[in-house]
Amino acid sequence: MDTAAFLRRVGLTRHDGPSVEALFELHAAFADTVPYESVQYQLGRGGPLEPSAVAERILTREAGGYCFQLNGVFAQFLTELGYQVTMHRGGVQTMTRLARVDASHMVLTVHGLDDDPQKAWLVDVGLGDGLFSPMPLAAGMARQTPFELRLRPSEIVDGWRLDHDPRSTLAGMDFESAQATLAAFEDQHAYLSVAPDSPFLRLCAAYRRKAGSVVILRSLSLIETFDDRIDSTLLETPADFYAALNDIFGLPCSHLSPAERDQIFARAHTQYEAWLAAQNAN
Repeated sequence: MDTAAFLRRVGLTRHDGPSVEALFELHAAFADTVPYESVQYQLGRGGPLEPSAVAERILTREAGGYCFQLNGVFAQFLTELGYQVTMHRGGVQTMTRLARVDASHMVLTVHGLDDDPQKAWLVDVGLGDGLFSPMPLAAGMARQTPFELRLRPSEIVDGWRLDHDPRSTLAGMDFESAQATLAAFEDQHAYLSVAPDSPFLRLCAAYRRKAGSVVILRSLSLIETFDDRIDSTLLETPADFYAALNDIFGLPCSHLSPAERDQIFARAHTQYEAWLAAQNAN
């Protein structure tokens, strides 16, 4: 990986060596500039898992990724900058998905920092509206505006449970303490990136985790959650849709042909109409 190019990609000019402060700076910069997104999967072509290939895609296309891609790249990025990084098998819980650890989510921890060698850190730039900054790997609460997060021992595996804020799209996430390798996520990536019933194909989405808010695109709905309010906008035209992807999420989609752009917008429109019908039925 070209670490200098990746530092520039996340808006940083230098890195003076591993430290707690630098880890926080890297995490926040990555979360704010490299979006979690499933736009790439709407054409049914899948995407790379290998971190070097993902990094090249992020750099050349100004693209984002989903958990395996973002955390995989971040793990390699941190490692090449001198951090001690461990991968873990995880799994998220939603309104429709029970808590389980099945390698459908990749989690990272960092340890051995010279200025706090006894402390380990939960690091996760691939959880959508999850962490903006690392959390100490210990039971406790963390305020990461606009959300309150809680870390505690998991009740389903030998590991940890992250309880998310009630306003989040996730109920929480569990992960194992045991170390994993990239190979542990290959089967889930093969399914989640191309299967027609994968949630990443069924919903065109993008997330930007900012310092004071979270911005989410779900089909045609653009929602930004702040401490004291939630702003919502409907992107009714292809021009509005692609302007939001470019201006808010840093996804210019310049590599897409006009026909591909039309196809993605049509899918997002169909997804929105299906959601609207389900809301009206209730």
